Order: sequence, then structure tokens, then C-alpha cells
Amino acid sequence: MGNTGCEPLHIFLFPIMAHGHIIPVIDMAKLFASRGVKVTIVTTPFNIPLISKAIEQSKTQHCNNNNNIHIKAIKFPSQEVGLPEGCEHMDSVPADLVPAFFNAIRLLQEPFEQLMYQQRPNCIVTDHFFPWSTDSAAKFGIPRLVFHGISFFSLCASELMSLHEPYKSVSSDSELFVIPHLPGEVKMTRLQVSEFFSNDAETNNFNMFIKEVKESDLRSYGVIGNSFYELEPDYADYYREVLGRKAWHIGPFSLCNREKEVKTYRGKEASIDEHECLKWLGKKEINSVVYVCFGSMDKFPDSQLREIAVGLEASGQNFIWVVRRKTKEDGDEWLPEGFEKRIEGKGLIIRGWAPQVLILEHEAIGAFVTHCGWNSTLEGVSAGVPMVTWPLSAEQFYNEKLVTHVLKIGVPVGVKKWTMFTGDGTIKWDAMVKSLKRIMVGEEAKEMRLKVKMLAQKARRAVEDGGSSSLQLDALIEELGSLPH
Repeated sequence: MGNTGCEPLHIFLFPIMAHGHIIPVIDMAKLFASRGVKVTIVTTPFNIPLISKAIEQSKTQHCNNNNNIHIKAIKFPSQEVGLPEGCEHMDSVPADLVPAFFNAIRLLQEPFEQLMYQQRPNCIVTDHFFPWSTDSAAKFGIPRLVFHGISFFSLCASELMSLHEPYKSVSSDSELFVIPHLPGEVKMTRLQVSEFFSNDAETNNFNMFIKEVKESDLRSYGVIGNSFYELEPDYADYYREVLGRKAWHIGPFSLCNREKEVKTYRGKEASIDEHECLKWLGKKEINSVVYVCFGSMDKFPDSQLREIAVGLEASGQNFIWVVRRKTKEDGDEWLPEGFEKRIEGKGLIIRGWAPQVLILEHEAIGAFVTHCGWNSTLEGVSAGVPMVTWPLSAEQFYNEKLVTHVLKIGVPVGVKKWTMFTGDGTIKWDAMVKSLKRIMVGEEAKEMRLKVKMLAQKARRAVEDGGSSSLQLDALIEELGSLPH
């Protein structure tokens, strides 16, 4: 499948340099490669090992012809913007240098176009953080597809918030308003979206950038969605039919990974041996363990981590808790005294990176406490695990509404305010206990578990031959192959 000529269709994939964007793009590359498309993942030198290892691990998979996947690097302009050498990934960027990182992102246009000139791809799929790439594609007379890495629900909600500004019609930050015209009567508060609408200079700069992104999206060929139709049909339809955007849902991307070894090496190397982790889970009863993880960007203060620890212990539930950037060398001030000794056998703390998909798919996992990043949300759905929602930033409050209000497969822990990954600091240990009881015990918990298990089955059917996502992928490749080259 692909280009009707002798040469296969050649697609460039270019994610921003952050784990939450690189990981799904690697999976997307595997999907295209499995259909005979030649794929080139564009990145910067520092990020090559991360990508090449993930691809090498999956070369044994029969479902993918991963020899079709190539990696090309373009120079990252660290010195030009005042970043330390090798500071080419969001994980390694100190908070005060984030604006410099985004300045560097803008400077990638010229080297990217030089690579396009050398390689002559038929199409580019680029991160929404590269709005300039629509112009790059136009220079070469090829289509640019946008990868947002978020749900159709969030795309619709965000667009309608920008168009109608309902947050201006309420008299306080905590008063609820309805997102106009969005199916499902979805209510938000200004606090949950306030970072985008405040008046400080940094946020205004970000707003200008978002405006640039939206204008670029409108001029692009269309959008690729990491979702499946059966999960959010009303919003996929609204995005295409009412908002009039061309879009293809070809997910969940993570389901292209069938083998345990491949699931283990998605993202960074795990900070725990997967055999040790699975052995621990194997001793637990079905649906008896809570998995707690807040993504790759959370910056919780010690005080919030202590509340989580107290809540987990007081809940009486078995748990696996992933704590980012907290090594033994950092000290354990963030833990209550004697905590690890008391929870021995009952709880497992993973400091750093965890093999999340492997953990979520284990039958012992009964709930997922999540920051509602779209990758994590979709992995939870695909594994059939109900969620406790704890949104922090980005579009995560929208995803919370999809999980708790629309799909009814989760319960909110009660976060009230959008923050830049630090959490609003209001969640105390007893809120954790209450939400864990709701998600793990009783009739409501059973209903949520049943609903999410059914969605997990639909997710797997969607990516099989003849499924909704598989058909969309075929249609997209056929359409791109039919364009003049």
C-alpha cells in the first residue's frame, strides 16, 4: 500500500523533544511502516538513542516492517539561544530556560527544510508546536498533517473556548460555566483554564504562540488523532463535521506494541526490573492494586507527595507509586517517617521511570491515579482500568471531564486549579482515601470497571483489520498516495 508509483510513500514524522510526544510518534511510525510506508523520524542528536532503542526493540515484531523506519538528526541551536549544550529535551530544561527552549524550536525551521530538500518526503506529520512547518510543507508543495497528541474532545473544547470565551460570562473564578455547543453539557471553571487567560507577560506570550498554532493548523492538510472512534464519536464527528476539520483517528497507537520486551522499552529505561515488578504484582489478587503515576513532567512539592503517601497508606489498598526524579540520593524527606517499612509487601515505590503499559495491563491493577495526560488516559482505557483523575496542566482538565463526566469511567480527586505541573496543593490525604474507596469498592466501582473493560475491547477491535482505526489508516495512506508527487 502507499504510493502507486515504484517508490513507496515517504513520510517525515517530527515530534517535539518531550517524552509525551516522542513515545506516541514512535508508535505512529510503526503503524505507517506496517503498511509499507517509508518513515523518517526527524529529531536532534541528543534524542537519537531514545528513539533508535525503541525501534530496535520492536524489529522482531511480525506486525511491523520496522526496517522502513529511519532516523535523521538536525542540529539543535542550543548556543544560539543560551541553552547549555545537550539541553535538547524538555526533561533536561530548567523552568527558567523554557522560553529559550521554545526560541530554539523556532530556529529548527531552516535545518528541517534543508533535510526536506535532501530527502524529498511526500508528506510531513509534525507536532503542533512547530507551526512554521505548514509553511515548510508549502515551499515543497507537499501536505503537512498536524499531530496534537490530545483527544478530539479536548480539540473541540479548546476551539469552542477560544471562539466563545464563556469564562468571561461568570463573576468569579470558581463559578461554573458550560462550554457552548460542546455535546454533553460540559462545565468548567475559570480556575481550571485560568493559566491560558491571565494577564501576565509569560502567559500572553504563550497565548500568542497558541494563536500562531491555531492559524497554522487551519492552513495544514489535516490532523492525525491518537484516538479511536468508539471512544469519543460525538467529538470526532463534531471536529470534522461542525468545525470542518480534516482528521483521521488511527489509535490507540500504543496497541501496535504486542510483545512484552517492546512495551518495557517505551520511553526511558525503566527504573525497576520489569520481572521484579510483575513478580510483585503476581502475588496480588485481581483488581486489588492501585497504580499511581503523574506523567513525565510533574513537579509536586514535598508537601503534596507526603499527603499522597499518607492517603495511600490510610486507604488500606495495595499500590504501585511512580515518583519522578526522586532517587535515594535526593533523600526521603518527602515521605512520612518509617513509611517504606510500614508498607512493605503492601506498596511498591518506583523512583523514576516505570514500564507503564505492562503494569496497567496486569490483571492485579484495579485503578489508575493519573494526571490525565492523553497518553496515560488512553493507556488506561486500552488496559480496561478505571481512573482517579488528578489533572495538572495543558489540556488535562478537559480529559478529566471526558473520563468522569462523559465516559463515566473515573472519579475526580478534586483538583480545582490549573498549574504548571506543580499541582494546586489543595488535595489532602483524606480526599485520596475517599476517591480510592469510590474507585475500588462497591456498585459504582463495579459499573465503572465494566464500562472501561468494554471500551478496552473496542480499542483492540479498532486497531485490528477492518476496525475503525485500521480503516482510517488505510484511507489516509491511500489519499496521500493518490496526491501528485
